[in-house]
Amino acid sequence: MRNEQSSGGSLSSDLWTSRLSSCFYGCSNASGKFTTAEKKTQPNRYLLIATSGGLNQQRTGITDAVVAAYILNATLVVPKLDQKSFWKDSSNFSEIFDADWFISSLSKDVEIIKQLPAKGGKALNPYTMRVPRKCNPKCYQSRVLPVLNKKHAVQLTKFDYRLSNRLAKDLQKLRCRVNYHSLKFTAPIVEMGRTLVERMRSKSSHFIALHLRFEPDMLAFSGCDYGGGEKERRELGAIRKRWKTLHASNPDKVRRHGRCPLTPEEVGLMLRALGFGSDVHIYVASGEVYGGNETLAPLKALFPNFHSKETIASKEELAPFSSFSSRMAALDFIVCDESNVFVTNNNGNMAKILAGRR
Repeated sequence: MRNEQSSGGSLSSDLWTSRLSSCFYGCSNASGKFTTAEKKTQPNRYLLIATSGGLNQQRTGITDAVVAAYILNATLVVPKLDQKSFWKDSSNFSEIFDADWFISSLSKDVEIIKQLPAKGGKALNPYTMRVPRKCNPKCYQSRVLPVLNKKHAVQLTKFDYRLSNRLAKDLQKLRCRVNYHSLKFTAPIVEMGRTLVERMRSKSSHFIALHLRFEPDMLAFSGCDYGGGEKERRELGAIRKRWKTLHASNPDKVRRHGRCPLTPEEVGLMLRALGFGSDVHIYVASGEVYGGNETLAPLKALFPNFHSKETIASKEELAPFSSFSSRMAALDFIVCDESNVFVTNNNGNMAKILAGRR
């Protein structure tokens, strides 16, 4: 009989490995048909981007911004991060990502500069506009290019999901190069992230990272019920009123179709059903959990070795990051990326990006 305490579960090492992992390989290199930035970038054509949302939604916008600049044969100005959304993070690009690496690593693909150049002693004043969601290359060429040729500098606002997912293979590969190779966190974030990983490794040779999206606003937006009865429906219903364009939902139908985020207890039951033992160490990356400790109690009962950045690092260590939601999210991203097993209760931006990296 296997010792569950030492193995972390009844399936032993099978739980921590993938038989198909050797079949996957990186494929982001450009083909010989891909035109370089040196040959295609047009002078006096500058594209600026104002991203939207939380860290990983903005990361998607940054990735698409590079591709949009390539499509338009334009020079990209380092994107602006969203400082006014729900997350209220005042960080700029260079406080989250290594801007110099971002520029140099993509130099063969797209010309990128940190700020608009002056013209005639005066700074260029960009023309502000917005493109439709899932805009394809022809859409950019018909809507943005004429304005870019006339105004020379264009800023696209609320830039999230503004590029089609159906692109030529080389443009998809460019997306991969940006997202998985060019967006590196700053040295302080990387250093603290590695410290968190080392502390988890010191507790156990294997650990699970759980990205738990269970914030009140996220649950309200989902339109699902989570077992809290009339009190929950009343509280989440009040939050839903913030989005005037949301249509009325059928919670039972949404759940039947598998579109509801799993509750913390459901995640715990799933992991135990897969064979992970109660001795397994779990790192939980989450924001404010609706219901607080009462909601988390069933998961903690199933997995008592329950950790977060706040439990394995001191307030003093987290002080440079704790007032900035994006920097805290970046720390979680690093730990989730380095974990032996990554689990999520939703199919959001972070889950998709980490799936691609892993």
